[in-house]
Amino acid sequence: MMQESPDPEDDETPTQSDRLSVLSQEIQTLKRSSTSSYEERVKRLSVSELNELLEEIESAIKEYSEELVQQLALRDELEFEKEVKNSFISVLIEVQNKQKEHKETAKKKKKLKNSSSQNGKNERSHMPGTYLTTVIPYEKNNGPPSVEDLQILTKILRAMKDDSEKVPSLLTDYILKVLCPT
Repeated sequence: MMQESPDPEDDETPTQSDRLSVLSQEIQTLKRSSTSSYEERVKRLSVSELNELLEEIESAIKEYSEELVQQLALRDELEFEKEVKNSFISVLIEVQNKQKEHKETAKKKKKLKNSSSQNGKNERSHMPGTYLTTVIPYEKNNGPPSVEDLQILTKILRAMKDDSEKVPSLLTDYILKVLCPT
């Protein structure tokens, strides 16, 4: 989903990026120089030069901090998206396995039913596996489903896996809110 997203870095002007690089290099150079030579250079600076250097460093710190916050927010967003996708895949596989088991069990019951006679008793109630056969409609748009859509689909799949009577209402909500929004 995020593969073709625009890079937030693209909005950054080259001069700002260059300035951060230059300041970063200057700081690295100052770190590498011996303590005594650094002290000597600082002692030789005038008050206005020191203030200017201080402003540059504070500005660089602010810019780095802002960039760090943006990158951490992006990381958290991507991590959440990954968790949602993994959850969806896990539940989908569980439902598919249950559907396979249900199908095999139904075949065995059908064979047993045909080989033995029933005394005309046929009780109808909520049969196990009723909602496992539910088909979730999906329209493939221009790209993968959104994180919100995956969360809704995961909720429906969990209800199907649990053979919950919530499946019809969840499915109706999904159709009305996602497939046919007003």
